[in-house]
Parts: sequence; structure tokens; C-alpha cells
Amino acid sequence: MHKTNKQPTAANRLSLDYEAEAHRLGPPVRPIIDAHAHINGPRACRVWKRAADHFGVVKVYTQTQLAQAAQIRAALGDIPEFIAIPEYMASSRQHAFTQGFIDNLERWASDFGARCVKHWAAPRFIDIAQEFDEPEKVAPIDSYWRRKVADRAVELGMMLMAHIADPDTWFATKYTDASIYGTKRSHHDRLEIMLETYKVPWLLAHMGGSPEDLPFLTGLLERHPHAILDTSATKWMVRELSKHPREELLAFLTKFRGRILFGSDIVSHDDHLAATDPNDPKFGAQLANNEDEAFDLYASRYWALRTMLETDYHGESNIADPDLMMVDSANHNEMSAPTLSGKSLPRETLLDLYGRAAESTMQAWFDTHR
Repeated sequence: MHKTNKQPTAANRLSLDYEAEAHRLGPPVRPIIDAHAHINGPRACRVWKRAADHFGVVKVYTQTQLAQAAQIRAALGDIPEFIAIPEYMASSRQHAFTQGFIDNLERWASDFGARCVKHWAAPRFIDIAQEFDEPEKVAPIDSYWRRKVADRAVELGMMLMAHIADPDTWFATKYTDASIYGTKRSHHDRLEIMLETYKVPWLLAHMGGSPEDLPFLTGLLERHPHAILDTSATKWMVRELSKHPREELLAFLTKFRGRILFGSDIVSHDDHLAATDPNDPKFGAQLANNEDEAFDLYASRYWALRTMLETDYHGESNIADPDLMMVDSANHNEMSAPTLSGKSLPRETLLDLYGRAAESTMQAWFDTHR
């Protein structure tokens, strides 16, 4: 490994020189399509592109804020494909997730070519929805307003996407009250209602919200042949996919070849390029404070995923994972990391993951429904 004298950070615990590491890994077996990212910031997106260039990423499906989509298109040209999302930062979140989202879909489609709409249905949205007049009509994946959004999206020629459930570690700590948050499986049960209702392709983010349980995902994909998955949420994927024996993971990827897409879940924004007040609630845990740190933040996800998928590396992850401390504070702190277990996947599997699957599913849908 190529190391530097940098102080370890959450995005670079191993003090790696990510540019040198990208050179060491070499070009991927084919140019990579990142099917899941959140590229924002007219300056930060250029830092993301530098990281993407180093690791062989040539296209990204991005959940960009609507207000920034034109700037991102101007900066990155035809590299991004846009996925329609609500205006998360709107002053009225109730409007943003209901009629406001529906109103924006036509602009997403006509101005920015979006042919996919995202339903963010994480359990923590249940807490946010408590400020709404009728939260039960907005929060669940199969609720009234979710269906209204899906109806309009399908009319506009869009496929659908969902963040459903969350890590097992969160259900063991944050979502222990099932009377409020339900069980993890109950979230998937409601998703399956939507999968039965809307027969367009569905991209189920973060390995369908259940990378911990490949047998469950097998059943889900067998029941719903129009569902596809992505590998986004890098910390979560490294922690959980590393635990599966190589042959089990390979068998799963082989069985569903063409339906598992590479995704990073990188979030870029210009706030990463300057130091911020740690006490300002706007920023929470600020992940980068200058351009070098922002580059490491974005590059860290590509290094971790490519290292896990391509190599036989077996050691600590380069990225700190707070979930470890959340479930076992006696033995972990905020800089602890899980084992990253490289799977050395075959060339054909990597060709599918890195781009062929995205081309035959998402890109084919986008191209056909322009």
C-alpha cells in the first residue's frame, strides 16, 4: 500500500495516498458506472470527478438537488444521469414530499432527462413525518402520497427506486421500538406491495436494504424479476458483504447477474471544501474541511469497493464505521472499522457489476423513454 504522513481521518484511517492506490489497482476491467451517488456543489463535483477519473468511474446516476442540477450538468456534461428526488431542504417538507414532489417531476423529466424517481423510505423518515398533518399518508413506502408520486412518475416514463429499511445495526439500536418503526421485515413487506403494483423496473438501493441476508434477497429477486439492486452505502456494504464467504457471495452475484449494479452512495457538496463551525447543526458531523479532505472522502469509497470486489486484501477497512461503536461501545470508538475482506471476483462478474448490468437495465430504460 502507498501511505502518506497524513493524520488518519474517518475517510482515510490508513493514511493512504489514494491517487497512488488507484494507480496500483490499475484500470478496472471496464469503465465503471456508479448507479447511486448524490453529486452536488459546482466546485465539489469537480473534486468528485477527479476521484472518479482516478478509479475508472465514467458515468454516475445522481440524486442531485433540483436547484443544483443545471450547475452539475454544466460542470460535468453528459457524465451524470439524474434521478428525481424531493427537495429535502425545502422550508415545507410536507409539501416537498407530497404535491411539491409531484409538481417537480415534469421539470425533472423535461429539463434534466430524469427517468427514475427515488422514494426515500428509511425508518427515520417516520420521525420526520410526525411534523406532517397525516404522517401515515406520506411515510410508508406504500402510502397514499408514495402512490401518487409513483403514478405520475410512471406516466412520465420513469422507473422507480427505493431506499427501504436500514442496517440491522440500526434496528438493534435506533429502531428498537417496533410499535413506532416496525420490524425490518415489515418494511420489505410493504415494499413488495409496491413491487406488485408497479411493474416498471425498481432499483432497490443498498442491496435492497438487506446485505446482511443473501437468502432473503434471493427470495425477493425471484419473486420480483423487475427488481434490481445496487451496492451503495459503502461503509454498510464493506461491513456486511465482507462477512459472507466468497463462494456464497459469488453464487448470489452469478445467479442474479445483470441485476446487481455498482453504487457508492458518495455525497459531494461545496461545504466539504471549507472549514465549518462544528457547533452549527446544519453540518452535523462534517466529513471534510478542504479540497484534499474532500478528495479523500470521495476516493475512499471507490478504493474500498474496488478493493473488496477485485482483490484478496484482508484487513481493516480504510473508512471508520460508527455502527460498530453504536452496537458495542465498550470495544469500539468513532474511528473503529470492520474487516474488509477482498473477494477477488472473476472478470465476468466484475464486467457485469461495473457497467454491463447498468447498461442493460437503467441506461436501457433511460434511452428508451427519453
